[in-house]
Amino acid sequence: MSKSEQTPESPSFNKSLFAADNNPSNIMPAKLTADSTLKFRCHPGVSCFTNCCGNINIILTPYDILRIRRPLNLTAEEFLLRFTTPTYLEKTDLPGVKIHLDENGRCPFVTEEGCTIYPYRPTTCRYYPVGMSYFHAAGNEGTAAEEFYFLVKEPYCKGHEEPKEQTIREWRIDQGIDESDEMNREWMEIVMRRKSFGLQATLSEQAQKMFFMASTDLDKFRDFVFNSSFLETYDIDEEILAKIKTDDIALMKFSSKYLASSIFGTNELKIKEEKVKARVEKLKTNQGEAEQQAMETYEALRRDRDLLKEQIEGQKPTDKKS
Repeated sequence: MSKSEQTPESPSFNKSLFAADNNPSNIMPAKLTADSTLKFRCHPGVSCFTNCCGNINIILTPYDILRIRRPLNLTAEEFLLRFTTPTYLEKTDLPGVKIHLDENGRCPFVTEEGCTIYPYRPTTCRYYPVGMSYFHAAGNEGTAAEEFYFLVKEPYCKGHEEPKEQTIREWRIDQGIDESDEMNREWMEIVMRRKSFGLQATLSEQAQKMFFMASTDLDKFRDFVFNSSFLETYDIDEEILAKIKTDDIALMKFSSKYLASSIFGTNELKIKEEKVKARVEKLKTNQGEAEQQAMETYEALRRDRDLLKEQIEGQKPTDKKS
């Protein structure tokens, strides 16, 4: 069964996600829903407080980057240089960034008293100890990814021994996850859809660079939109253009539509009709040139073959009659 055919009900799906030989034993082997009950609470009083903030990959979404750098009063470029490390998103060739850990393997924003950017913390941190999986069939444009939850229960974590109980739905509200997921949704759809194709389909270097810029540096992406040939190629509504000039959230969402269009050829953005016609004419011209070149190559080979045949015939000994 291919990745695009796997569903949460199929045996191969459960084996790949939950089997101990492929996954950490701290992932509990049960699929949960938003109404499943969670018993957990993290606070400074637990003995393991902030232990989970070290030796971990904290992948940042576009909204994470935007939300964290605002209170720090940093440009996207400054934030990326000071606090992140380039990486590839899991099981894809899509480049992204993760939090750059300090010399002790700890998140640079955590202290003994807790997280210094807690109101703006990344989506990954908000979810812990809950995980959510997206699964998207390859090539199915317009279909939502299937979602379900699972629980991460690490041996050192004492938060699971706290008496507080709530549903995952309530946990999401308490941690501000709904906002994060809504802001990340379109970008996550691109990532999961790309993952469903597998690594056998590789993006070009140019496409990877464009994905990285649009996903991490909105300042550069805005400059790309307004100071390149972008607006000569795409037909963008004037109201949208006015908004993305100053609204970072609107620009972030627009970037996801652009990436979906450029990577998967979706209809998120419309190419100007004259550009389409020019492209068709260029393809016709290229095709004609290719056909002409093929014909010339064939004729050259035929001439060489005939010449060689004549030479061979001329070298044959003449039969003499006795």
